[in-house]
Amino acid sequence: MKTYVAPSQRPDTGTAVAVGSFDGVHLGHQALLARLKERARHYRVPSVVYTFDPPTRVLTQGVEFLSTLPEKIELLARYGIDEVIAVPFTSEFAARPKEAFLDDLRALHPHAVVVGEDFHFGRGRAGGLANLSAVTEDVVALPMHSLGGQDIKSTRIRELLKAGDVEAAARFLGRHYDAQGVVVQGDQLGRTIGVPTANIRVPEGKALPLGVFAAFVYTDDGQRHASMVNVGYRPTVQGRELRFEAHLLDFSGDLYGQEVQVKFWHFLRGEQKFDGLDALKRQLALDADQARARLQAGGD
Repeated sequence: MKTYVAPSQRPDTGTAVAVGSFDGVHLGHQALLARLKERARHYRVPSVVYTFDPPTRVLTQGVEFLSTLPEKIELLARYGIDEVIAVPFTSEFAARPKEAFLDDLRALHPHAVVVGEDFHFGRGRAGGLANLSAVTEDVVALPMHSLGGQDIKSTRIRELLKAGDVEAAARFLGRHYDAQGVVVQGDQLGRTIGVPTANIRVPEGKALPLGVFAAFVYTDDGQRHASMVNVGYRPTVQGRELRFEAHLLDFSGDLYGQEVQVKFWHFLRGEQKFDGLDALKRQLALDADQARARLQAGGD
């Protein structure tokens, strides 16, 4: 899949274009991508996603993001998109008039433009669906998708993750929520109580579910490891900063410096403060047993 940071970088040829933040590439986004690919096949042109880095609400509202740009690009490639234009979304870009955004689209020579029905663009969200007809006659506006009576949107997925409900988030995403990061040196407290953990550093602003989870960790050699994962502040040891730690079950080895991917499967419990390290150690042994059982029951 080809990637660009501006419309001017791609060849001067026709396209079918979908526009949006695509944060998380959830089921609603996937429906939009399916329609994009259908229009691209109809016109025999490349399917192009015009997206923003970071997602618009990260800049305008300060929310956390579900997908880093590399994660988003990987997902869009998985769903069969030909090209991605990931425009840096800055305050200056957000302040551009709607005509400037329409000029960006014209530069892509779109036979079709696919967006959500609530799509707006330009300074003050001045542009809307009616303005897109100035670019192409084939404007496809898809309604909000829902699941179980709830709208599928990135905001709702963030709420579910904050509550630790990774199972519900997975239903909205159409896959298990994941986070990729580099294993860095921690304080090695886990080793002292017999539960060594990989301390994972993710990009600042990445949304993480809070609590203790059964998860799979994928290492850079392609192996998948059943794991117990904790995301929290470690109140038992008076922790001050959010930590993302994974204990790989039945594993020994050095992961420092590796980039790993964690896929969250099941919520086990919320974070809690224990009366000393012995009590914490006993609970972690129970958590590990529960994680192993949950993953063996539904991990294939």
